[in-house]
Amino acid sequence: MDAVAIDDLRVVLNDQIRAAIALILIGMMFTVALSLRLEDFGALRRQPVRILGGVAAQIFGLPLVTMGLILILSPPASIALGMIVVGCCPGGNVSNILTDFARGNTAYSVSLTAISSVSSAIATPVSILVWASLYPPTAALVRTLDVDALPFLTQTLLLLALPLAVGMLVAAKFPRAAAAMRKVLSPLSLLSLVALIAVGLQQNWSVLLVAGAVVVPIAVIHNASALALGAGTARLLRLDIARRRALTFEVGIQNSGLGLLILLNQFDGIGGAAVMTAFWGIWHLVSGGTLVGLFRTLDWVHKGDKQKSTIMDAEG
Repeated sequence: MDAVAIDDLRVVLNDQIRAAIALILIGMMFTVALSLRLEDFGALRRQPVRILGGVAAQIFGLPLVTMGLILILSPPASIALGMIVVGCCPGGNVSNILTDFARGNTAYSVSLTAISSVSSAIATPVSILVWASLYPPTAALVRTLDVDALPFLTQTLLLLALPLAVGMLVAAKFPRAAAAMRKVLSPLSLLSLVALIAVGLQQNWSVLLVAGAVVVPIAVIHNASALALGAGTARLLRLDIARRRALTFEVGIQNSGLGLLILLNQFDGIGGAAVMTAFWGIWHLVSGGTLVGLFRTLDWVHKGDKQKSTIMDAEG
């Protein structure tokens, strides 16, 4: 199918699903905020270069790399929009989990997630509009969707900032209650998102079949570039191995669920962008899990080499 046909695809949603989208978005951000503590922001004062460098890689570096890929690959405008939306989203709690599994520096990962999540209330909608305007086909597509910048910024700010603020207040005032709520809401929000995607796919299966062949290779390249950006930035910042792993996941594992909800709620459910974002959300779990396995294998090999060296030294 040609680019024009892909850009004309739409994910059709009824009013009930649209209302569910808004509720899930609020629930996701509230749940993220329940895991944030004021101490997580204290790292900014103690190690400003490491924290600001990592945050800059997310907020500025990834959208810049995304735009470079768009100019090189020249994808259809709607798929480019999906790439931009993903690239402008913050990292999510999944990056913290993968960092922990990979024996990375979880505290560093959580600090980056805290700052990027709070910043996303303003940075994400502004970045989406700015970067989308820099690629002419996507800029033209956004104009056809009649996306009004001020309502988009206002609505997205409210949907993100309010649940973040309330969640952080609950976490600060009632830490035990926040921990208990997080245990329930974290899987619930994830299951709700999965259910929403499943219903959306069932109702719009033809959209996935049409755009999927174009989306899959682009999403794989995009995610690999994001992971490479995180690893490369970590080396430029001269981080130790544990923090390098954390930053690799923080930049490469984006909150694509947030991006998908923004697309469905604010961008008329444009098909190519929605498929791009949904597949990214699946693929980054595959690539992230593969990296965890690679890192654990490297640790095992390194541990074995150290043991051999110790034995040889003792025998010598």
